[in-house]
Amino acid sequence: MGKISPVSAKYIVHATIEVEGTVDRPDVIGAVFGQTEGLLGSDLELRELQRSGRIGRIEVEMEVKAGKSKGTIIIPSSLDKAETAIIAAALEIIQRIGPCNAKTKVISIEDIRISKRQFVIERAKELLKTLIDTTMPDSREIADEVAYSVRVMEIVEYGKDRLPSGPAIDESDEVMIVEGRADVLNLLKHGFKNAIAMNGTSVPQTIIELSRKKVVTVFVDGDRGGDLIIKELAAVAEIDFITKAPDGKEVEEITQKEIHKALRSKIAFEQAKLDVAPVNSMREIQRIVPGEKREEGQREQRFERNDNNKFRRPTDRPENKRFERPPMQRRDDARPTADRMPPSNNGPVKKPSRLSDEDKKKFRSMLEDLIGTRGANILDENLNVLGKVPVAELANTIGSLQNVHAVVFDGIVDRDIANSAGRAKVKYIVAMDTKVNSDASINIVTISDL
Repeated sequence: MGKISPVSAKYIVHATIEVEGTVDRPDVIGAVFGQTEGLLGSDLELRELQRSGRIGRIEVEMEVKAGKSKGTIIIPSSLDKAETAIIAAALEIIQRIGPCNAKTKVISIEDIRISKRQFVIERAKELLKTLIDTTMPDSREIADEVAYSVRVMEIVEYGKDRLPSGPAIDESDEVMIVEGRADVLNLLKHGFKNAIAMNGTSVPQTIIELSRKKVVTVFVDGDRGGDLIIKELAAVAEIDFITKAPDGKEVEEITQKEIHKALRSKIAFEQAKLDVAPVNSMREIQRIVPGEKREEGQREQRFERNDNNKFRRPTDRPENKRFERPPMQRRDDARPTADRMPPSNNGPVKKPSRLSDEDKKKFRSMLEDLIGTRGANILDENLNVLGKVPVAELANTIGSLQNVHAVVFDGIVDRDIANSAGRAKVKYIVAMDTKVNSDASINIVTISDL
């Protein structure tokens, strides 16, 4: 008796059989051949089809429980769809096996080619993925790889201390001071060729000399070590700006977007001097009572440098000179503050002026850039940034300035800030939220208003 090859089978008939009695596997196979004999004609005789190899070996599995038999019948076929369906339907005429009643039910006719096709699709996906991973990159990837290699090759040694740096130190007006060689490599990778490394915590003489000729930005890691390096540089070098990597990250591992964001949020060294200088020089300079009138030249704004591009420390003053508190003014002459403004008898209080859509857009963009920095921008009438200060020093700073049109900061407006802004005749305060209300002299705008 012939046997169909599993490779040549196209369909498999799956059927179940239930017998009310105990029967064995040969009994079921004999019933299949015997009860279908002569039913379908000579062309579809199961015995002849099996001899010619068009029907494979009939597989039967039986299980007997509680005097009843249940099992499955599997018949492989290389016939076409119609002939296979006829063979499958013929199985359901089996109603008795020996003396026992039986019931046969065809569950499905499986197309083996579908499962083979699914295997081919999944395997093709794996092969294609391997091909993509190992094939030659496109022109863009090649260009990026070559550009990166060139930038890394551009690292040079600068000065007598042979410090790692980018190739554009001499021709650039501005330079960035970083901690190590890996930081310079990362900046070169993203197109910044004016970085130079300190190679340690001690400040090399090359860095000191360079800071006297260039506009210097210190770019350090976002950890305690970065703060120590800023302090070390502040003691011996002339620093113009300071910026840091995001908290917990190093300059050598940050992305191009994080580099641009850090450079956009850099602050003037004078603003950060309270945090890095060994003495509170800014506090010494600004010990005049906030809000009281001062003579021209009696103070320097915290975000401006003098002619020598340095902010003079208190130790530079003669020891016999010190700031003196101006004479106390009479309460009748003092300008009333916002929290004790007397009611007006000349009519209703003036309503806060409304912002134009363009001003709202500028304020919102500026406020979003400040989120998370705890900083504040001081603006003139054209909404140009005059300088940046920490929020902690905002009340003292705006109380000591003149011609300030608006203040935008990452924080909440409290009474001290509102009073200082009122004394300085600031027209707008833009913040995340407020604890006080707008009045006739000052407009308080929150992010929800924008």
